[in-house]
Amino acid sequence: MRIVIIGGTGHIGTYLVPRLVRSGHEVIVITRGQSQPYQLHEAWHDVRKVTLDRTATEADGSFGPTIRSLKPDVVMDLLCFTPESARHLVDSLRGHIQLLVHCGTVWVRGYGSEVPATEDHPRNPLTEYGSRKNQIEALLLEQARIHGFPASILHPGHIVGPGWVPVGPTACHDPAAIGRLLRGEEVVLPHLGMETLHHVHADDVAQAFEKTISHWRNAVGESFFVVSPAALTLRGFAESLAARFQIQPNLRFASLEEWLKTIPEEFHESALAHIRHSSNCSIEKARKLLDYQPRYSSLDAVEESVRWLIEHGQICM
Repeated sequence: MRIVIIGGTGHIGTYLVPRLVRSGHEVIVITRGQSQPYQLHEAWHDVRKVTLDRTATEADGSFGPTIRSLKPDVVMDLLCFTPESARHLVDSLRGHIQLLVHCGTVWVRGYGSEVPATEDHPRNPLTEYGSRKNQIEALLLEQARIHGFPASILHPGHIVGPGWVPVGPTACHDPAAIGRLLRGEEVVLPHLGMETLHHVHADDVAQAFEKTISHWRNAVGESFFVVSPAALTLRGFAESLAARFQIQPNLRFASLEEWLKTIPEEFHESALAHIRHSSNCSIEKARKLLDYQPRYSSLDAVEESVRWLIEHGQICM
């Protein structure tokens, strides 16, 4: 198949592109510039790159027609953030593709009464980002279920892998906090440290995208949470990660206000968003309909990322 990936040089694309090339697909990557994947792979030699400014070409109406002109069988959209962008693509591709796979987020679900969350639980998104992704999902499911447009939505958790800083036990992308934890220095957690994070390795997300093709009959008209098998509490996360490095963690628990004072101001918004969501999602639907089989636990995925950061001098032990 000819597969067009919009935004294919980022976290997911780094692993998705080699998977698709190995499976014999023709891959075209749409990128805004000359950005490179996080991990080099020989498969990239067989990939065609097309430079395209999505914002500008959506404004003049040429983005969707340009994607259509590439004659894809499948389009995987990793960089769609508004319902207007999604509708533009749907209108342009209607009748011309076999499958559109949209990358959403577990933040389409805000608060709920039961965990782990399933795809049919009430959503209640807490942020503008989550709300927009929720609107995109609703649009695509309506187009699929009522109008026959072949769309599927995957909602990843906190994506992690070698080359970037994971969401750590302090609920933000702060490498200094991870460094303190692994040196046995004091790390402050909010409340009792029972808020949750739900990570997923980028390669497991790529696996799910690939499996939408082989299980497309089950994928069309459906959305799926794509995360590790289990979420982590902040306290359990800190203790378990430290144990992987044979360190006794030095944890202190504080009120929300005091905890925020221990976090750099640049991370306040994301840290609060992470603990307010306390993501904890089920993968049973993805397992059943897509045969999604994540290789990494949350802790395994984070440990791999942290060891890469240590090896490259971005975290000091």
